[in-house]
Amino acid sequence: MKIISAIILSSFLALAFTVTAFAQGPLGASMGPLPRGMFNPVVGSGSQYEIQPNGKDKMTVEIDVVGKESVTGKDGYWFETAFDSHMGQMLMKMLMLSDAANSTVAKMIMQMQGRPPMEMPVQMMGQRAQQTYDLRDKADKVGSESVTVPAGTFTADHYHMKDGSGDFWVSDKVSPYGVIKGQGKDFSMVLTKVVTDAKDKITGTPVPFNPALLMQGAQPAR
Repeated sequence: MKIISAIILSSFLALAFTVTAFAQGPLGASMGPLPRGMFNPVVGSGSQYEIQPNGKDKMTVEIDVVGKESVTGKDGYWFETAFDSHMGQMLMKMLMLSDAANSTVAKMIMQMQGRPPMEMPVQMMGQRAQQTYDLRDKADKVGSESVTVPAGTFTADHYHMKDGSGDFWVSDKVSPYGVIKGQGKDFSMVLTKVVTDAKDKITGTPVPFNPALLMQGAQPAR
């Protein structure tokens, strides 16, 4: 039972965190390069994206900044990601601490459709608990361009990843990561909506981590 629970938990964490970072799709399917942008959290703001990994079905992901909290003297921001999976809608809220170009997850709460919110053990994320979102040391700036996406027309800085994995267009007018558009041989993503009135979608009081509830929630939504 413990082994099965650990496997399911690892899958959930990989799914939720990598979707948040746009690095991978459901259960670890490669989605292309991490769309690093400019870390710019503003409480009450957010971004909604349409993402197509590896030419597969498109998925909608919304990332909102729904709160702010101090942790050991540092400002932390609650990032909430909403996306659909084979288990129904999933919500993942993470308290992110930013130190220079790196962001670290300090707390994490997950809610699956039809289930109470659950506190998740951050330590089980391993290296996924820390990510780098600033692209400036890993990309070359091509220039400033006018980019039109479903969310509107933006003046964005165009960056080409040095490893050739893709291109990203970013703007400091968009929170929390500034990404307007991204494309590469293995993925595409566009900003579909700029959120200006973001509210916490998680309902109920979080319960302590419970592998049994997690396993029940792993059943496909009907």
